[in-house]
Amino acid sequence: MAYWACARLEPHRERLAVHCLGVAGYEVYLPRLRERRISHGRKIEARPPLFPGYAFIAIELQWHAARWTTGVLGLIMCGIHEPARVPDSVIAEIRARERGGLIELPRREKFRTGEAVRVTQGPFRGIAGLYAGQRPHDRVLVLLTLLGGQQRVELAKDAIEVVC
Repeated sequence: MAYWACARLEPHRERLAVHCLGVAGYEVYLPRLRERRISHGRKIEARPPLFPGYAFIAIELQWHAARWTTGVLGLIMCGIHEPARVPDSVIAEIRARERGGLIELPRREKFRTGEAVRVTQGPFRGIAGLYAGQRPHDRVLVLLTLLGGQQRVELAKDAIEVVC
């Protein structure tokens, strides 16, 4: 009975690994994101992997050949005897979020760049500044007027509020 496993791929060589795994007879699923941004005044759509450096492969009988395929660093193992199984429900959930073969993540920003904000927690409590952008792990960049100039400070997302 076939099951899904996770392969760890060489950095930035996902396309090569997916191709080589396909040639070796494995069904490969590499979910990709749809990222839209503006660069030098032009709209660009990038399609990076949802999980950089990882892909899902369907294991039917043998998994050893997948482990040694070009572009593959190894499989995520459960002990030393078999690859860890990824539940079918996880793959189905990821595929259900696809639109046109790509996954669009919802925008998380509730603040707009340049919007006036006030710090509500921490050592900068009460200081007003300008929202400068979103960072990973629910962090934000804020420009605060400190020490005679504007200083870029990274804060927790829930430590600021919009100034009305």
